[in-house]
Amino acid sequence: MIHPHGGKLVDCTVSGAEGERLAREAGRMPQIRLNQRELADLEMIAAGAMSPLEGYMGEADYRSVVDSMRLANGIVWSIPVALSAKTEEEKGLKPGSKVSLVDDAGRALAVMEVADRYEVDHDYEAQMVLRTTDEGHPGVQYLKSISPVYVGGKIQMIRRPEHRDFVAYRLAPKETRVLFAAKGWNRVAAFQTRNPIHRAHEYLQKCALEITDGLLIHPLVGETKADDIPAEVRMRCYEELMSKYYPRDRVVLSVFPAAMRYAGPREAIFHALVRKNYGCTHFIVGRDHAGVGDYYGTYDAHAIFGEFEPEELGVTPLFFDHAFYCKRCGNMATTKTCPHENEDHVFLSGTKVRQMLAEGALPPAEFTRPEVAGILAESARKDEPL
Repeated sequence: MIHPHGGKLVDCTVSGAEGERLAREAGRMPQIRLNQRELADLEMIAAGAMSPLEGYMGEADYRSVVDSMRLANGIVWSIPVALSAKTEEEKGLKPGSKVSLVDDAGRALAVMEVADRYEVDHDYEAQMVLRTTDEGHPGVQYLKSISPVYVGGKIQMIRRPEHRDFVAYRLAPKETRVLFAAKGWNRVAAFQTRNPIHRAHEYLQKCALEITDGLLIHPLVGETKADDIPAEVRMRCYEELMSKYYPRDRVVLSVFPAAMRYAGPREAIFHALVRKNYGCTHFIVGRDHAGVGDYYGTYDAHAIFGEFEPEELGVTPLFFDHAFYCKRCGNMATTKTCPHENEDHVFLSGTKVRQMLAEGALPPAEFTRPEVAGILAESARKDEPL
């Protein structure tokens, strides 16, 4: 099976007597309350999804990643994974001190030994990572909302975050690797999504299935922007599709706990590397991957992979052009395979789909499966955000 990024699958979980001792000590330590992104990052670091990271980034790794998309040791990594100081006490933490990382309810989840406390320029981080400082970008809004003082260090997880949703689908990298091995899969393609799977996405996935042993549909269920379709609605769509239109023995559905950065090209690299840790050998990259608004070019997320040697990434990107249903071809296609004009192509924007649903109309079957349209229409009737 494909090696984890950096060569070793990280496991920061402490259990048994040692975990109990650390939990008692955590009650006497200063606390840092994690926001939703930091909480998702903690869970992924601890489970090895962000291997080779063993904690929130210290200054050397942070600055190297922002400037060159590499950790200080040269390993490719494209997105800063940082912890912000919220209070004056946290801003005054000294290297060597230990802190308890807690959730919204004040439950201690992990202990971190502080290795670094450093100040950053959020405008510079935004320009380098997000390619914009425009406050209309949700990633820029996030940076503006947090302290420019970061603390970094290795973590020891003593309690996993509590989840009541998608419990059966929360597979850690160790578990997906065991599952793929049990199925005999050596070549596994991963598909990242924060949207319902429409016919265009289905086409990309089934093309990938033609050249691999199996497919991991890995929808992101962490924090997204307010107008994204809720994860619960999306999961109903995925379940319906898998039950009727996918070969069950060749597809796995599991949730991805990360928060969206909306970092476009850089996030495409991050998404690929993380899926490598889950045991995937291939990663599907479509149009405007992890994009938002018009901040990135349609295929910028394809081009960025060319900045690295294939062996540095260790995961194979599968690039797909914009897919659509062509009425003259009578099937799904892309601009690579279809010779016909735009007026023959069935493609609807998210805004147009939401407008149709709000008016009680269903998107056409050429755009989305009727079962998916029905779930989205039901959600619209219940006034759930779409």
